[in-house]
Amino acid sequence: MNPLKSTSWLAENIREVKILDATWHMPKSNRNAFNEYQECHIENSIFFDLDKNSKKGTILPHMLPELEKWEKIVSKLGIEKNDHIVIYDNSDVLSACRCWFTFLYFGHDIKLVSVLDGGLKKWKLENRPITKVNTSLSQTNYIASVKQNLVVDLKQVNQNIKDKKFCLVDARDGNRFKGLVDEPRKNLKKGNIEGSKNLPFSEILNSKNNTFKKKDELEKIFLNHGINFNEKLAFSCGSGITACVIGLASTVINNKLPVIYDGSWAEYGLK
Repeated sequence: MNPLKSTSWLAENIREVKILDATWHMPKSNRNAFNEYQECHIENSIFFDLDKNSKKGTILPHMLPELEKWEKIVSKLGIEKNDHIVIYDNSDVLSACRCWFTFLYFGHDIKLVSVLDGGLKKWKLENRPITKVNTSLSQTNYIASVKQNLVVDLKQVNQNIKDKKFCLVDARDGNRFKGLVDEPRKNLKKGNIEGSKNLPFSEILNSKNNTFKKKDELEKIFLNHGINFNEKLAFSCGSGITACVIGLASTVINNKLPVIYDGSWAEYGLK
């Protein structure tokens, strides 16, 4: 159950799958993901806006939407329940993994939702074809279901400090985790959740082409950070994006769906 697909696999199966460009950039990056998509994307790909396709009416960034809202979002994208979806991004924070997790949370078959290993960066490095042509969509009637066990909330995270029923793994970089630098979002404290462990998501990637490291390398990295796969794991970060990156890495290792603290530090660190 490897959630990753190679660029060569996508090139061979490009007519058989639905492709999503889920690029999202940090607020201070001065980059516009949709404008970049319009200038350059993989043929037949559809832009997936992480911000717009998240929960409304909350101050927390890109929280999981309600079930009915998600069904409307995916139906408008022209996706069917039995479609194989391949998701990529051109983001420094591998935002495709957040989109991947959202499909899992809403019940899409894990065998039918994949992340393109290396994303657009690797695709372009290999001089594979790109386009500016928009993909035409035909609305479907997508029916989803919620896997509530794939998320933990603030109450559960606070209770876990006492009960220690799961190990919470924080994907932020070490300086943010240790509280040595300010958070990129305003009104957030510095530091980490008591008892959590730190595994910066960048450590599981090959910087040259944004691919994930091999399974045996990933296992060693998790173990080197004191993370034991014999205990239950949940993943956190700044706002729920990179938590899904190390969540995907855990799935590569143990074939289990990841559990995400959806609010992450954007919620826990509120002053």
